[in-house]
Amino acid sequence: MNNAVATPTPNANPCFNEAQWLQVLFLLADTQSWLHQMQEGLIWQLPVKHRKKLLRQGWYLSAKVLAHILERHYYKVPRHPLTGKFTLPIPQIVACIRDACQQPPEAVPRSTHLQRVWDAGKPVGYDPAGSTVTTITVIATASGEIMTAFPGLMPPPQQNL
Repeated sequence: MNNAVATPTPNANPCFNEAQWLQVLFLLADTQSWLHQMQEGLIWQLPVKHRKKLLRQGWYLSAKVLAHILERHYYKVPRHPLTGKFTLPIPQIVACIRDACQQPPEAVPRSTHLQRVWDAGKPVGYDPAGSTVTTITVIATASGEIMTAFPGLMPPPQQNL
């Protein structure tokens, strides 16, 4: 039995400045905390009931993801013309995303992500084919971080011929 004490391996990078590295680490951590507080404040400004449901650990909508959803899928943003577009006001889009969390998650084919499909019972937008739809699909990670949302259903996986 070898009772020798392992000695730490010296840093292979002779240019590593631990004090400076720690300062940058703490700066980034503080900045990340500040940005997190700012994005929660942004969500709280929306005139949507039960906003807190969007900020749960198991169902989290970040400002970055909301910007992605609106850039790709909001009819007033003339980008990505071949995608489905929401025709609702932004607070109603966010409310639909919030309400979709009540649906049971389903696996996304060929992915580790989950999808929730919610029927609003009224038109929410149109799909890539231009058909009016009443459903919204929300894609999230297994831990509940929302990744995207769009009107309509996810297209079926294509078969390899």
